[in-house]
Amino acid sequence: MTQIEKYKSYLMSLPPGSLSKEQLFVKELLIEERDHMKIYYVPYEYVNERAKVMIIGITPGFTQMELAIRSAREDLLAGVPQDQIDQRAKKLASFAGSMRKNLIAMLDQIELPAAIGLESSASLFEEDRELLHTTSVIRFPVFQQGKNYTGHSPPILKSEVLYRYAETILLPELLAVKDSLVIPLGKSVSEVVQAFVDKGWVSRDRCLFEMPHPSGANGHRKKQFERSKSGMRQQVGEWFSR
Repeated sequence: MTQIEKYKSYLMSLPPGSLSKEQLFVKELLIEERDHMKIYYVPYEYVNERAKVMIIGITPGFTQMELAIRSAREDLLAGVPQDQIDQRAKKLASFAGSMRKNLIAMLDQIELPAAIGLESSASLFEEDRELLHTTSVIRFPVFQQGKNYTGHSPPILKSEVLYRYAETILLPELLAVKDSLVIPLGKSVSEVVQAFVDKGWVSRDRCLFEMPHPSGANGHRKKQFERSKSGMRQQVGEWFSR
């Protein structure tokens, strides 16, 4: 399922090379505007139902949005089949930048690669991508005054508009990717997944709740990780040996 046709004409009109906020924060890509928040389209609708690992972020940031839109633009111009465009954009852009490097290091330390037969978590984002599904609580990028929404103001569970995206898009993804270990990144993401667990919609056993958000802006990341690393390592081993 992809909405790429709806946005195709504008994407193909964009110039080659890096794209600016002025080119992407436009009405042609705007999905919704509410409570000082703007939500924009990004080609992230591919769901890998066979994944063994599901990693959930807050929402794509501008870095991820720009890469994904650029990827989709190039694919449209190259004649890539539309049902492949979202998959290719997500592979390129998900957790791109320093976040991906930090995330890979943490996944390696909790011995995820060994549990699923890989040498390094880095291959999950490349040649072994079929084992991974990446997503966000809010699938589409959310911005406040042009800045990335960080999950706190307002909290997702207290925002009618944001929680609606979580329950109508993220929850069906969790149910579709049914055999995966679920790794929510950070407190705001874990709170949403925990709410689904509390309602009996998702099994607690498959959720690794202690993983800190890998953003470089998370100054407490390393301390949080060291505190919970051994417990997560044990849970990973138990999940994949069941």
